[in-house]
Amino acid sequence: MKAGTPLLPGATIGIFGGGQLGRMMAMAARGMGYRILVLDPDPGCPARFIVDGCIEAGWDDSRGAAMLARGCDVVTLEIEQIGERSMASAATFCPVRPGGAMLAIIQDRIEQKNWLTKHGFPVGEFRAVRSLDETRAAIAELGRCFCKSATGGYDGRGQGKVGFSAEPVTEADVLGAWEALGEGPGVVEKAVHLEREISVMVARSPRGEVKVYPAAWNHHENQILDWSVIPAPIPPSMEAEAREIAYEIADTFQLEGLLAVEMFITQDGELLINELAPRPHNSYHESERACVTSQFEQAIRAVCDLPLGDVEVVQPAAIANLLGDLWLNPDGSAREVCFDKALAVPGVALHLYEKLKPRKGRKMGHLSAIGATAEQAIERVLRAKAAL
Repeated sequence: MKAGTPLLPGATIGIFGGGQLGRMMAMAARGMGYRILVLDPDPGCPARFIVDGCIEAGWDDSRGAAMLARGCDVVTLEIEQIGERSMASAATFCPVRPGGAMLAIIQDRIEQKNWLTKHGFPVGEFRAVRSLDETRAAIAELGRCFCKSATGGYDGRGQGKVGFSAEPVTEADVLGAWEALGEGPGVVEKAVHLEREISVMVARSPRGEVKVYPAAWNHHENQILDWSVIPAPIPPSMEAEAREIAYEIADTFQLEGLLAVEMFITQDGELLINELAPRPHNSYHESERACVTSQFEQAIRAVCDLPLGDVEVVQPAAIANLLGDLWLNPDGSAREVCFDKALAVPGVALHLYEKLKPRKGRKMGHLSAIGATAEQAIERVLRAKAAL
């Protein structure tokens, strides 16, 4: 499929990854009349129950990737961990959007930070480290900081923090940070004085059309997203600046698909980029209820080179993640979750991912809520979550 030639309903879309993001993309695509194939190492992945076919293969399985692409008109992704050979293998049979060159930069936090710096985008102070000695030196120089592995790591995994206690940093602290990095390459980031965290989702089609969503305000607990709301209650000038940054990154990358740009707002009112994600994003699940076009429908429109949908806010909406902890008693035994009590809260809806086994920290679903204001949407969704 050439850029500028829309891939119309009836065609087949492949997705690297059958997790909750792949599932929700597939649901949007099926509603538009597309067929869906996914590749995932888990034979019971959440998307399996609603797609036309599922190839059981790992992210570095180039033969599996080729098998996926042979049956598709375009391939996209819901996870960053796809191997370079798999991306290239799929691309020999059909377009892969976003492409392998962009993914290779985003997959490696060192490459990602260097790319952002090279192109003049605002990032906080950081050091790339590849040894224990470099990690020790970076921590000594930056003080209170976060240490993140260069590759992999998600929802707080592959990460550690140093210097947040009143006690001086010890060699044991340094060794702990190095172990958190997996004793391999990573970045040490100077902690910022944080006012709040936001993200901005941008969509770009192969023909070059771009749509930038209003910013989402995000709150994390234990480095996992707890709740998010659209629109973010920030000044219009900051909103415009954040959306412009996301637009420029997508344009510089020549993005084909979706890109979430996670940002920090410092107490001094400065915007700094945290990380990039070339796929649908947890912080935009509420776009299904807040915006004219959800991120999942937009992903399908973008990779199929259809006209992009309107992204403006119809009504404020918030989401709260439901982790596997809810399904477990302190002793690890199963407990019943009172979804009926959550659904008694006005404006609340339930979204479960059909994951077969709950684990602590595992995202099993989310609640969403609408409200007259962002604050009311947050209050409702958190009240519903507390009722569980």
